[in-house]
Amino acid sequence: MHKKRILSGMRPTGKLHLGHLVGALDNWIKLQSEYECFFMVADWHALMSEYEDPQNLKSNIIDNVIDWLACGVSPEKCTIFIQSQVREHLELYFIFSIITPLGWLERCPTYKEQLREVKGRDLSTYGFLGYPVLQAADILLYKAQAVPVGEDQLPHLELTREIARRFNSLYKEKIFPEAEALLTKSSRLMGLDGRKMSKSYNNVIALSEDPQEIRNKIKGMFTDPQRVRRSDPGHPEKCNVHSYFSLFAPQRAQEIAQACRKAEIGCTECKKELAEIVVNFLAPIQQKRQELSQDRRKILDLLESGRQRASVIAEETIREAKKKVNLE
Repeated sequence: MHKKRILSGMRPTGKLHLGHLVGALDNWIKLQSEYECFFMVADWHALMSEYEDPQNLKSNIIDNVIDWLACGVSPEKCTIFIQSQVREHLELYFIFSIITPLGWLERCPTYKEQLREVKGRDLSTYGFLGYPVLQAADILLYKAQAVPVGEDQLPHLELTREIARRFNSLYKEKIFPEAEALLTKSSRLMGLDGRKMSKSYNNVIALSEDPQEIRNKIKGMFTDPQRVRRSDPGHPEKCNVHSYFSLFAPQRAQEIAQACRKAEIGCTECKKELAEIVVNFLAPIQQKRQELSQDRRKILDLLESGRQRASVIAEETIREAKKKVNLE
């Protein structure tokens, strides 16, 4: 039976952290055995927000791919490639930008949210306004039939579907499929301070984090705000530390919750135990990461192999699209 094709990607804006692992990579690892997967290093998307300081972009690309592989993403099961190395992404992006009404982009909720929340970077640019069009080109270039998304990303995918419908309608042929949402049940992990996990908030644990630094960071985590003294009964359902236990040691989490409610264990003890759980959880990933880092040529070769596989499909799609707009 022919597998459905999916496309997903990550922006190489810095080191990957636990949020990336539980929010996306764990899902990718499952999907790669069930679908024909294309996993893209979205460096053009990264440049849209990092254009003022792009000096680490290349090193981030290699570093991120090493993390993907160390976590279990397999080049034997999927196609891993760098977005900017397949030139057809920008060609299709430009074709789509011509037919996409401005109002569709201005109403995008993520665009408005980013303009409000991101500080210290000027995102009021033509490129950033149009990033959903590039996202549509990424997906439709490979005629992906499904896209793994969380509920908050559904408006992006609907815009992709609208662009596909508009192109097909304008040029009287169904060239592009309307990709379905593959709603993921990925776990959400808050940052160490209880806010959204983000490098800009400095509240993350990187997958490559030094064990002692992990211990130091977890030592400073926010806990149950209602528990003032060691003898006070705790409320694990309100404690960020307990949410980490639930993800990385679910069986132990139940015991910890019971002891917390009875004030049989304190927050300091909890955090100390959690630190060792996280250190041990990351140890095999970090060992694999170290091995992969010794052979940069191997990483470059697999990315070149991925580029070649992606380009075969991309070249065929762009020929169809350019023929429809009378450029081929």
